[in-house]
Amino acid sequence: MKRSEAGWMVMGEGGRPSALDVCRVLAVFFALFPSVSLQCKVIKCTTEYLAITSNSALGEEEYCTALRAYKSCVGRLARSCRGDLAYHSVQHGIEDLMNQKNCSREGPTFQPRARTPPPPPPPPPVLTDSQERSDGPEVCHYERSLTRTSAPPNYTHCGFFGDPHLRTFGDDFQTCKVEGAWPLIHNKFLSVQVTNSPVLPGSLATATSKLTIIFRNFQECVEQKMYHAETDDLPAAFADGSKNGGDRYGANTLRVVEKAPGQHVEIQAKYIGTTIVVRQVGRYLTFAVRMPEEVVNSVEEGDTQDLYLCLHGCPANQRIDFRNFRARAAEATQGASRTRGDAGTHGFTYKSAKAKCKERLPVEDLYFQSCVFDLLSSGDINFTMAAFYAFEDVKMLHSNSKRYHIYEKDALSSAAQGGKHFLLVLVFNLLAVLLCGAALL
Repeated sequence: MKRSEAGWMVMGEGGRPSALDVCRVLAVFFALFPSVSLQCKVIKCTTEYLAITSNSALGEEEYCTALRAYKSCVGRLARSCRGDLAYHSVQHGIEDLMNQKNCSREGPTFQPRARTPPPPPPPPPVLTDSQERSDGPEVCHYERSLTRTSAPPNYTHCGFFGDPHLRTFGDDFQTCKVEGAWPLIHNKFLSVQVTNSPVLPGSLATATSKLTIIFRNFQECVEQKMYHAETDDLPAAFADGSKNGGDRYGANTLRVVEKAPGQHVEIQAKYIGTTIVVRQVGRYLTFAVRMPEEVVNSVEEGDTQDLYLCLHGCPANQRIDFRNFRARAAEATQGASRTRGDAGTHGFTYKSAKAKCKERLPVEDLYFQSCVFDLLSSGDINFTMAAFYAFEDVKMLHSNSKRYHIYEKDALSSAAQGGKHFLLVLVFNLLAVLLCGAALL
């Protein structure tokens, strides 16, 4: 294994990374940070390069020709991508590959290939009225693709809402800072990234203002699709204007359904047994998903998934203990509700915030507590509805009705288990260091 100058760790024949290996790394990188493709279209150059170099019969000179074309394509984006970290990483990566392949900077480049239109899809089978109409081949429908002897799928849920609060696939409930762009989900089938912005100037309170979902190309079922939403723009279609998975026979197993214009969209991905709900409540977005455990754990090879919030929760240094916040707010006098930084009031006392949240959330679980927290930290009454709809989505998407409500004791138990796990890992690491040291003596 060899680390390239651009900082990528890739494998190749004889320890040398191949162009295809580097492109696979780039493809994963762009899936993790889809905002790059929205800003400067580098992913288009990478996709064209992948299409050329996926042919294993290419010779060294043909690879060099493809690299020069890749370099030329990226070079044309210099103005729109100025200052973009990913763009400059791609530039360095191309230079590194050209050096490894001893490619000349001068020479021919591939001409754009004329696209051959795909063959028309086969006509749907003629069904009698007594037969259920199919959305496509069985492989394009997750539940129908399971064998009769298979165990029924275990569906999991993740939600992200408010200032912001996270319910992980493991039913951990956390309140986080996470300002800026963060990945929620990333596996072999789809990637989800959110961008969180300050609720008030100078405030530590943040909420989701942008959301990007990429559905990967999947067999004969669906083409790669991107869904992008942001404040005051909750589209009822994918970024290319389509409402389903493309022109393939199983395309309708991925579709966007508008439930309430500009307020509520549902994305159904039957080919992976997944349902996603995106809402705009006030000025901010909420996210909820129902996904089979098998799909959740379909990890890319070599991907530890440490940073994906829905799987592992927010990093420890990004978590907020709102029990302390609540205790301070309860002690405040005469309407002095406090922000995270104890900087002023926003019109709610602890008592009035509880009363307002009680109107929509009668059970004092963590959804209720998150509502109180948001009203005190922001003063934005719309966060009451964000917590309410987040709980409504749990009732629709969670497979275990006994786990709809999560209480503080559940969160404390989960935190204790996490602490034990961390201590165990620390002990094992210490033992490894001691053993290595002894071996060197």
